[in-house]
Amino acid sequence: MMKIALFGTSADPPTVGHKMIIEWLSQNFDKAVVWVSDNPFKYHETSLEQRAIMLSILIENIESNQNNIYLHQELSSRRTLETVELARKKWNDAEFTLVIGSDLVKQLLSWYQIEKLLQKVELLIIPRKGITTKEVDLQNLRELSREVKIAFLEVPNVSSSAYREQGDEMTVAPPIKDYIYQHKLYQWQKATTEKI
Repeated sequence: MMKIALFGTSADPPTVGHKMIIEWLSQNFDKAVVWVSDNPFKYHETSLEQRAIMLSILIENIESNQNNIYLHQELSSRRTLETVELARKKWNDAEFTLVIGSDLVKQLLSWYQIEKLLQKVELLIIPRKGITTKEVDLQNLRELSREVKIAFLEVPNVSSSAYREQGDEMTVAPPIKDYIYQHKLYQWQKATTEKI
């Protein structure tokens, strides 16, 4: 049975951390399926379309791409359950693993129909530096899920919000940075361009 990793992200913008996660997924699953969606718990500075374009650029620039990384923007939904149901229709003979960052573990229990969602997928948690996952939260998820795993992966301590707020140049890959400058996407960048 084909094993598919489902990795949705709000990615505003996609970072080198997202890149590392996607590379790792492509090495550990038959397919890494990614998309950008609006997170109802977050504010998004750029449009869904712009974030999807940046994620596409990021995928194109993964040197270790084994031709098993796919951007499926049609899976995007504010409700992950709807995304999983769309994926199951598309690949009805696959086994799915939903991939989330450890920063979402606590929030996950408040997601739409979480019990139903976690019966349809295995759950893979990607650790983030500075985020401590409490054992009680993991236990609550294990009670609802078929399986909960934690990835053996060390992702750089970067975040989209650090780039949006401070313009941390090490946060995004050069092709993403070029797109951002070209389209003047973030407030700090707009201000810098106007001064020049």
